[in-house]
Parts: sequence; C-alpha cells; structure tokens
Amino acid sequence: MRSLLTVFALAAVATVTPAAAPNRPPLQPKAFNLLPLASVKPTGWLARQLRIQADGLSGHLDEFWPSLGPDSGWLGGKGESWERGPYFMDGLVPMAYLLDDPKLIAKAKRWVEWTLENRRPDGAIGPARDTDWWPKMVLLKALAQYAEASGDKRVVPLMERYFLYQRARLKDLPLKEWAIYRWGDEVLSIIWLYDRTGNPELLDLARMLQAQGYDWRKHFAGFRFHEKVPKERTNLSTHGVNNAMALKTPGVWWQISGEPADRDAIRQMLGELDRYHLLPNGAHSADEHYAGPDPSQGVELCAIVEAMFSLEQLIAITGDAELGDRLEKLAYNALPGTFTADMWAHQYDQQPNQVLCSRRQRQFETNGPDANLFGLEPNYGCCTANFHQGWPKLVASLWMATPDGGLAAAAYGPNEVSATAGGVGVRIREETEYPFRGTVTLIVQPDRPAAFPLLLRVPAWAEGAAVKVNGGAAIVVKAGTFHRVERRWAGGDRVEIEFPMAVRRSRWYQNSVALERGPLVFSLRMGEDWRKLRDIGPAADWAVHPTTTWNYGLSLGAAAVKELPVGEFPFSPQGAPLELRVQGRRIPAWTMVNGSAGPLPESPVSSIEPLETLTLIPYGSAKLRITAFPALAK
Repeated sequence: MRSLLTVFALAAVATVTPAAAPNRPPLQPKAFNLLPLASVKPTGWLARQLRIQADGLSGHLDEFWPSLGPDSGWLGGKGESWERGPYFMDGLVPMAYLLDDPKLIAKAKRWVEWTLENRRPDGAIGPARDTDWWPKMVLLKALAQYAEASGDKRVVPLMERYFLYQRARLKDLPLKEWAIYRWGDEVLSIIWLYDRTGNPELLDLARMLQAQGYDWRKHFAGFRFHEKVPKERTNLSTHGVNNAMALKTPGVWWQISGEPADRDAIRQMLGELDRYHLLPNGAHSADEHYAGPDPSQGVELCAIVEAMFSLEQLIAITGDAELGDRLEKLAYNALPGTFTADMWAHQYDQQPNQVLCSRRQRQFETNGPDANLFGLEPNYGCCTANFHQGWPKLVASLWMATPDGGLAAAAYGPNEVSATAGGVGVRIREETEYPFRGTVTLIVQPDRPAAFPLLLRVPAWAEGAAVKVNGGAAIVVKAGTFHRVERRWAGGDRVEIEFPMAVRRSRWYQNSVALERGPLVFSLRMGEDWRKLRDIGPAADWAVHPTTTWNYGLSLGAAAVKELPVGEFPFSPQGAPLELRVQGRRIPAWTMVNGSAGPLPESPVSSIEPLETLTLIPYGSAKLRITAFPALAK
C-alpha cells in the first residue's frame, strides 16, 4: 500500500503537478476529486480579494488578538487551547499558499510546526490539557491542506498515529458536546488519509465516530422546526453552524456506508432548510439557532463559511451542478456582505434587511446586543478565528478532477489551474470578471497535445448559455448541468462561455420580492454613517447608521442595468461594479422596530407616496440594505 510519502516522492520525479487522490476501495467513488491545495491560484479581482483579506484581519490577527497570541496553547503556551488556534490555521494555511506569500507561509508553518514537533508518544496531539476531540477535528483539516501544499512528509504518519490513538481511547473518552454534532468533519479527514495509506483501521474509527455522533439523517427525516425556535427550545441540533457543517455529513458518510438513503439525505436536508429557513442571500437563518424566513433575522458568519465548505465537499462527492449555484450565491453575496470592504471588521450576524448596525438587543433569540456590529469579535470570537477559510477554500474548489482524466469547472471566478489531465500537465487560465459579468474565457495550455474532457457547470439561471471553442459556432448548452467538451487539446485552445445575465425576480417572506442577476442578489443602496465605538489595536468596532430612507416598496417594472469597472474594492458601496435602477414608493407604515426593519408588510402593498428611482447594488457591496422588498400593487 502506497503512503502519501510515496505519492509525493513519485510526483517529485514525474511531474511538478500533483494529482488528485480518488477514493480507494471499498469507499464509494466520488463524482469529482478535489485538487491538491495550491493547484488553483486566484487571478484578477479574486486575487485582489485574497490580498485584501491578507492585508486585513487574516494576516495580522495573531499579532494583537490574545486568543491567537504567543501564549496560545497551540503554540505551547497557557492561553486559549480549544478551537481558535485550529480555526485560524484552517484558513491561514490555504490563504498563505494560494497567495505564495512568504510571510504568511512562515506564519502558517509556525502554527503547524508546534503540532508536528510536539506530538506525544501515545499519538496524542495538541495542548495536553485539552481532552476534547472537537478542536482536533479542525486541526486535521489544516494539516491535510498543509501536507498537500508543502509536501511535508511528517503529516501523514502523525495523522495516522493520532487516529489510532483516538480509536483506542474513544470508548472510554467518547465524543461530547460539539463533537457529537460535527463528527462528519473528522470522517472527512479520515477518508483523506485512507485514500493515501489504505489502513483499514481508519475506517473502523470512522464507524465508531458515526455510532457516537448525532443522526442528522433522522433529524431531517422528521424535521419539526418549521419556524423561529424560541430560546427555551434551542439545543445543539438547532444551532446554525452545526447545521451548516452537517450539510456535508450524509454525503461524507455515504462514501463509507454506500447506502442510497445517505446520499438521498443531502436533498432532504437542503429541502427542509430551504422550506422553513432560507433567506434571500442564499443562507439559512440562524442567529444563533433556526430563525425562520424573515429577512430581518440574521445568520452567523461561521455558518456562511461552514456552509460553503460543506457545499464544496458535496459538489465533489455528488457532481450535482445545483450545489455550485448554492455555493456561488453564498460566496458572492453573504460572505462579502458581512465584512467591511478592507476586511478589518466583520459581523457576527448579518441581516438581508439590515437598516441599522448598532449596540442594542434585537429580535435574535440568543445573541447579544453587539451581534450585528462590524468589529473584531462582536458577540463572540469564534467567527473571528474561523472566517479566514471562506475565500481561500472557494478558490481551491473552483476546479476539480474528473475520474476519466478531465477537469471540471465547479464554480467560476478569475484563476489559473495547474493539474494533470489526459495524462499530461495542463494549465488553464480563466479570464473573467464573473460574477459581475457573464463572459468566461478559458485558455488551455497542455504540456503536449492530449485528449481529455472539460466539464463546465452551467448554472440553473443561465438559460440560453452558449459555449464555443476556438472561435467556432456557439453551442447552446442546458442550464443546471455540467456541459462536457471533449477533444484533443493543444496549446492556446480557447473556450468561450457566455452566461446570459437577465435580471430575475424571486419571491420570499410575505410574498416580498428580491432582484437577482447571475449569482448576485441586489440590495438598496443606502447612505451609511460609520461611527467608531472603540479601537482594539489596529482593529476597531463600528456602528453603522442610515442617512437615507430605506422603507420602500418595489415596482415590478423593468430594471435598468449599469455596468461599472471592477475596481479595488468591489464589495463596497462606492466600488460596486453593477447598479440596477428600479422604481419604488415609500411605505410610511413600515418602520424600524428594535433596531431592525420592522415586520415586513405582506405584498402587494399600496402607497400614495411619489414614485422614485432607486439604485440597487450587489448585496455584498451594501453594508446597510433592503434586499426583500414589499411588492407594490399594480
């Protein structure tokens, strides 16, 4: 049985392009195989976005935040020794290697090295006083990414010894609290290691974790949380982040069980959450627990990045194109919508209808008065440690390998991928301003001419999308599928994809209406008055007050589209690359309640106020916003 050490050694001799690792029997084969970290590098506006993140909190947090300071238990100190160090590593490692940033790579290695150098003789890892299995579940994901990007030969044996140690201890020290609900994350790492070593004891451990873990399939088969959950009924199964992480669990477990019911449970879970808790930004409400479809309810930043990661894994497992639509909607709306443009501050809870960010108690059942401030650690610091994975893991998942030697475009954004396809090294440069524009050009550069397929995801909203190769005739492709282009590729071959981006109306809570174009959701541009509440080292906490009217009903007439340059900060009100011009009237009776937009009037609504021209910008660019509008009566 070949270990990862052998794979790395062979790769160093044969090619500089590491191959994706398919599932090893008896595991079920995945539809696509994830490429090793750093196979996909961001370019264009996406490279700029990762640079913004690195220049913001992500690149400096450990320099001033005590939870990640030199006294961290994950650096050998006596400080925080639970989840924050591993969370930070899980985003820092991919960000550092995707940017090829020597300073960030050195930072990442500092954190990883302590774990590698301080493994204990019995196989245990991490701070000795932490006996909770949960933080190590996060650490293992960071270690796997580090092994792929760096080729460090110490990672695989360390992980294997740890898993065997856990297998021996799990009966006497079972999963507890968070680990019970997040067991799928560790099984993911077990599968990663099994595919590289073939050790059957790893699958035994996975079965032990499943037996001790929460039964998410059963939870959603009899789903009973059909509305906002009052505080007295909340528990860890109603927790939004647990649910976001759990989205992948049936698919991850299906690789071991092979049971169709596990694979089918993915659709069941998404269907129930959509039916009762879906918000216009593509997220499921949870300000901290299930909160229903009201757009003044919130969703936690941790839930956004964990849902994205779950979807990235599920696309690989199932090959379902619709999951790519979901991923892009979260990534290009909810993710940037909860950060300042420079990524030096974030919210704990964001709201699709968010008209004031201030320190006060809102309608959130369990979160406190700081929850929708922009700051360092509003409400609680878990998101401060965990948000870093969002953008980097999206980039890493834009391309995946197909089992028949090809490559699949799972999501779109400017990038360059280096991988093996058709038995040769291939580079594909993706030139695009997607999601702000609908044109994508792929320039294919194989080391030598070779035949292999390219699978191109066609979003469900892209009716009439067309593909042409080397300037040939355009072929209209089916929306909601992966379109297959198979040919013998030579250097400089070009694939041009055109995604029509008509403005669409979607219906939400109280029959309200939201406007969408491509993967983007649009929100009312509001005047924003940013008020600093306090400095915290180089960071700060901010309240944001409106300076313009927000309580509009929307006319259902046509929307005029204005395209603007994709500049330095596209996710800011001033730098928004798109505007929609629409008509609306004020709804005077719709007022603010407890710091949030009050109860949404049921559509259609009447108003005798003057008709006004309103400007809508991408959700991610608007920090104050109305996204779900009452629809005006005809």
